[in-house]
Amino acid sequence: GALRGEVEARGRGTEPALLHELHSTLPPAAPETWHTISLILKGLVFITIILGALLGNALVIISVHRHRKLRVITNYYVVSLAVADMLVALCAMTFNASAELTDTWLFGPLVCDIFNSLDVYFSSASILHLCCISVDRYYAIVRPLEYPVTMTHRTVCFMLANVWLWPAFISFVPIFMGWYTTEQHRQLRKAHPDVCIFKTNMIYALISSSVSFWIPSIVMISMYCKIFREAIRQREALTRTSSNILLNSVHMKHTSHSAHHSHYLHPDRRPSDISPNYSTFTEVGPEETEFGGEVVMALGDICPSKEASPRKSVNISCDTASSGYCSGGSNKRSSSGQPPPGWRPSCTSAVANRELAKAATELNSQGASLRAAGKSWRAEHKAARTLGIIVGAFLLCWLPFFLWYVTTNVCGEPCDTPSVVVGVLFWIGYFNSALNPLIYAYFNRDFRDAFKNTLMCALPCCFSCWKDTGTASFV
Repeated sequence: GALRGEVEARGRGTEPALLHELHSTLPPAAPETWHTISLILKGLVFITIILGALLGNALVIISVHRHRKLRVITNYYVVSLAVADMLVALCAMTFNASAELTDTWLFGPLVCDIFNSLDVYFSSASILHLCCISVDRYYAIVRPLEYPVTMTHRTVCFMLANVWLWPAFISFVPIFMGWYTTEQHRQLRKAHPDVCIFKTNMIYALISSSVSFWIPSIVMISMYCKIFREAIRQREALTRTSSNILLNSVHMKHTSHSAHHSHYLHPDRRPSDISPNYSTFTEVGPEETEFGGEVVMALGDICPSKEASPRKSVNISCDTASSGYCSGGSNKRSSSGQPPPGWRPSCTSAVANRELAKAATELNSQGASLRAAGKSWRAEHKAARTLGIIVGAFLLCWLPFFLWYVTTNVCGEPCDTPSVVVGVLFWIGYFNSALNPLIYAYFNRDFRDAFKNTLMCALPCCFSCWKDTGTASFV
C-alpha cells in the first residue's frame, strides 16, 4: 500500500518507468532461488557421473576377475581401462565438481598442480587404452595368423606399461616444472591462491593434445576402417565358401529303410543282418547336384559301373555300424527288392566303404571347419562392433573439448570462452569414463551376463551363488 501510494504521489509516468520502480523494490529472492536450484541440478549430475564411473568400472573389474570366459587378452586392456576411468572419477571429477559447485579453489596451489596433473594423466591414459584395444582388434581380425604370435602376454604388458608411462611426460613433468603455462598466469596464481585455472601456452597445448587425443584418434579411426573393410571381405568369402561346401557336400543321413530295399555286393549277407543305421549316397551325373535326398555326391570314381548309364541315379547303402558291406542299386527297383537286370557293380565293398568314408570325412571336416570359422568370425566381429561403438562414443565425448582446447590456445584472448561452456565441455569428456561400462553391458552379451551374475551375487539374499560360481571361476 505504501509503495502504491508513493507511486501515485509521483504523478503520471510512463508504464516502463513504473514497472522498473516496482521491480527494483522487490527483494532479490528469485535470483538466489534459481542459483540454488542450478547448484542442486549440477550436483546431481556430477554425483551421477562420478558414481556411474566408479561403480560401472568396478563392476567391469570384478566381472572379469570372477568369470573365466572374460579372461582373454583383449580384456586385459579393458580392465586396465576400467582402472584408469575409476581414477579419473576419483582424482579429477571430484576436485572439478568441488570447484564448480563452490566457485572457488579450497585446497591451495600445490593441490591445484596435483589435480591438474592427475586430470591430464588419467584422461590421457584412458584414451591411450582405447587406442591399444583398436590395435588388438586389428590384429585379431585383419591378421589372425599373426595375432597369437604378436599379441603375447609380454606384448600386452609392454603396451600397457607404455600406456601408463607416457602420459606422465605430458602431465606431471611439464606442470610441476612450470613449462605448461605463461609467466602472466604464474603471477596470477601467486596473487590468487584460491583460483585453480589450467591456463596453458600454445606449444604445450599442441603437444599435449596431439599425444592425448589427435594421434590416438587417427590410429583408432585408421584401425577401425581397416577392420570394417576386412569384416566385409571375410563375410563375402565366408558366404562363397559355405555355398561351395553346400553344392559339393556329402550329407550323411541316418535312415531306417527296411531290409528288402538294400542290395548286397556280398551274397552271403542276409537282409536281416543289415543294421538299421546306415547312410545312403545318391550318384548324380557329372553336371547334376541333387538336394533334398540322402546324398549329393558323384560316385562314378568310387564304384564305376560297366553297364549303368552315366546319368543314372544309383543308391549305395553302407552299413555304418558294421564294416565291409556296401550295397548299390538303381532308383528303379522291382517290388521284390532285386536289382534290375544288367546291374553289376564292379568294386568291392571294402574299397567302396573306404572311399565313401574318406569322402564323407573330408567334407564333414570342411563343414566343421566352416562352422568353427563362422563362430570365430561372429565372435571377433561382435567385439569389433563393440569397439566401433566405443570409439564413436569416445569421439563424441572428447572431440568438442579438444577442439576448444586447441582453438583457444592458438587464437588467444579474442577466443575467450564463458566458464559455463568450459565446464560443460570438461564434463562431457568426463562422461566418457562412465559410458564405457554401459556400452559393454548393452552390446556385449558375455559382459552383460557377467554383470547380471555379479550384481545378483552382491545381494545378501543371493550370497550362496558366490559358492556356486565364484570358486569355480577363479584360476
